[in-house]
Amino acid sequence: MTPRSRVLLLLGGVLGSATGPDAALGATSALPASVEITRPDEPIRVRPDSAAPRRGAAERGARLPVYAANAGPGCAGTWFEVGPLAWICEEGAAPSTLPPGAVATSGSDGLPYAYHFVGRDGSFGYRVLETAEDGEPDAQLVPGFGVALVRLATKPGGDAFGLTTHRLWVPLRDLNGAVHAPVPLAADFEDGDFAWVTAPRAELFASPGGGAKKASFVAALTRVRVLERIEKRGETWLRVGDGEWLRGRDATWPSVKPPPAEAAPAERWIDVDLARQVLVAYRGERPLFAMPVSTGRGPAGTELATPPGVHRVWVKLATSDMDNLEDADASRNYAIQAVPWVMYFDRGYGLHGAFWHHAFGHVMSHGCVNLTPADAERLFAWTSPHLPSGWSAVLPTDYELGTLVRVE
Repeated sequence: MTPRSRVLLLLGGVLGSATGPDAALGATSALPASVEITRPDEPIRVRPDSAAPRRGAAERGARLPVYAANAGPGCAGTWFEVGPLAWICEEGAAPSTLPPGAVATSGSDGLPYAYHFVGRDGSFGYRVLETAEDGEPDAQLVPGFGVALVRLATKPGGDAFGLTTHRLWVPLRDLNGAVHAPVPLAADFEDGDFAWVTAPRAELFASPGGGAKKASFVAALTRVRVLERIEKRGETWLRVGDGEWLRGRDATWPSVKPPPAEAAPAERWIDVDLARQVLVAYRGERPLFAMPVSTGRGPAGTELATPPGVHRVWVKLATSDMDNLEDADASRNYAIQAVPWVMYFDRGYGLHGAFWHHAFGHVMSHGCVNLTPADAERLFAWTSPHLPSGWSAVLPTDYELGTLVRVE
């Protein structure tokens, strides 16, 4: 998505050194079993001090474990330690006798919510379901904007509504049907040589070099096992079956590369190949898995281009709203709620799931690196820093650096 994406969560600053007075603080004798988060994206600090750098944020409704409790500046109640270098203020986290637990999410396709796009006539959002559409709306939704629904309910009288992640009730009749996520495309190197078809319908040939055509095609985004590669008349050909050949220009595949100089031995890192539109995840010199991506469609050096270079993930968010509503020069505005599995590596440029297109293997984005939602979820779990259960965002520490991302 766009570098103008609003990461409002992080206005408190980027995490610095984790040293500080928290090492000398002791725990109280009577601790709750957990604390239940009562506000969205409740800040988590590295010390029990509202002026301390942020460590991340917790999601409303989650119950986090409690390891210690202390008084500290900037909190009218108690500061609770909910993990290593992780303190949360009681003002947004109520003590609970229940065990820790995360907010339940639906879907095994990489989508944490049900996603819809607003229909051509637009819609309105309402804070209270019982009185929805009876008076003035609380928000206006523009046609084509994406909303994420937490749950469905019926207003007394029969109309069906969906509750968005912005806690607004929207009539379902104003929304298009639920989005179907693109299928996962990641492939493991241990499974052998592979490629993905990028042409809309790739023709099969009986022999390399453009001989007799087979009476069959391979659909876009199909992953094929490559049995043989040859060069003929300056063109790459892939054998994908007995007497079945694909033109190389109709497909893409990973290119194995050495680690960047910035990578420590055996460190995990990511390579984004702009020319091939493929991402490869490595441990040291060993490639582990790969997936086709969609990077920025703009010319190099523009806002719509994915910035090249070696970066580190500087924040991870389970979801993040993205839009370009502040761009007065944009030819078309967009807004999408709760884009899943976001890993920002250079300002507002990041890796994240995309459910609004199926053009992986081709440039498509406003600058970010688009992945299928399921592939993004896999990469999110693999990269550092790790997102603890019940957290909505996490920043690196001196002890857990963000994963290296090389774009070239």
